[in-house]
Amino acid sequence: MKIKLSIIAIALLLGLSGCSSTQSLQEYYVDSSENPNFLLVDVPTSILNLEEADLTEGEATALKSLRKLNVLAFRKTTDNVAMYKAEKSKVTAILKNEDYTELMKLNSSYGKGVIKYLGDDDAIDEVIIYGNSDESGFAVIRVLGDDMNPAYIVQLLQAIQKSDYQGEGLGEIGKFLKG
Repeated sequence: MKIKLSIIAIALLLGLSGCSSTQSLQEYYVDSSENPNFLLVDVPTSILNLEEADLTEGEATALKSLRKLNVLAFRKTTDNVAMYKAEKSKVTAILKNEDYTELMKLNSSYGKGVIKYLGDDDAIDEVIIYGNSDESGFAVIRVLGDDMNPAYIVQLLQAIQKSDYQGEGLGEIGKFLKG
């Protein structure tokens, strides 16, 4: 009986130690969806108006590999500074997970950010674009697709620049962040 209990205890300890205590980005999105400081929007790739753009074969392949974008934005106000810092720390901790591979860092007049991805180099499952500004807040964009390639992201950005896309359909997010 003691041996049986010892084996069960060891199995439980091994099972619990194998579980990650870090929240996943998907769980963070779900947990934040009811918080009034956040705006969560699912954006279909069709909103980018790239069908009429003169796309190269690579750009068209990049577009076909995308399914949708999940945007989660936190607007910082004078009333939620402490919550902004706490939420920013949570996102930073999630993105430090070794499962995420960094593609590039961003630094602009709007703020700082990073682009990371999950998956293999030649078959990315998800691209994460994170940007923050201590003045206005932060946004996390999950780009979901099928067998995306890091080069696709560059090609997609080139395709967006070629198109007449002016941010239509994303007005709610822009207004939300501006307050």
